[in-house]
Amino acid sequence: MSGQVAKADWNPGAYARYRDLRLRPGLDLLNAVGQMGVGDVIDLGCGNGALGEALRARAGGRPLVGVDASPAMLEKARQAHGYDNLQQADIREWHPRRAPGLIFSNAALHWVGNHEQLMPRLAGMLSKGGTLAVQMPHQNKAPSHRVWLSLVEELFPDRIEKMGTPGVMAPVKYEELLAPLGQFRLWETEYYQRLVAETGSHPVRRFTESTYARPVLEALEPDEKSELVRRYEDVMKAAYPVRADGSVLFPFRRLFFTLTV
Repeated sequence: MSGQVAKADWNPGAYARYRDLRLRPGLDLLNAVGQMGVGDVIDLGCGNGALGEALRARAGGRPLVGVDASPAMLEKARQAHGYDNLQQADIREWHPRRAPGLIFSNAALHWVGNHEQLMPRLAGMLSKGGTLAVQMPHQNKAPSHRVWLSLVEELFPDRIEKMGTPGVMAPVKYEELLAPLGQFRLWETEYYQRLVAETGSHPVRRFTESTYARPVLEALEPDEKSELVRRYEDVMKAAYPVRADGSVLFPFRRLFFTLTV
């Protein structure tokens, strides 16, 4: 899911390749939402609208609004016909037209910086009894993500702005920031995902190149991309061994929280 405008638009086809794996954490987050206030349900960073149907089922007749920065993703969401309204906006600048009963954000806010200001601002938009529900990948210290940055800095020093890649704060920071504002719940889940990739490519490379590695790869020339991918795949073969059938078991950690004001 995308929260801000990138140099190049998201590729819905590449993102949807792992639709079921990306959908499950969103459904787990939605199942953890116990209360909504009066007002719209906002799917913040709605992407291609994969969770629109599930959100509508939980909305209880409340209007469902999808918000995303990517025109390509919003077009896919529009084709799904799950939303009452779709808005193209950068999350850093977005503001609801009226106080929402639920702001739901699955795998989007890690693309938006300055969480110390962002999260309280989103909470402050909610109607009385409203809930902010957030899921974000918390995988940046794992080889799958860390190696993209370490290799690009080794091969092409100072070419990549690290702050352009997604990131989250330490879990305790969210607790300290948001627990005083209402009923707060925080947890992490590690999903063990079985990945299979096309012949000649490591499954973890295929999984990460369409999301986390996008800003890294966009900054490089074609020959530089090829060199980076080759070196990355060499490391992935050691970090995540490929089985005889071409698959890997890929652990992926995600951070969740809900705040009801």
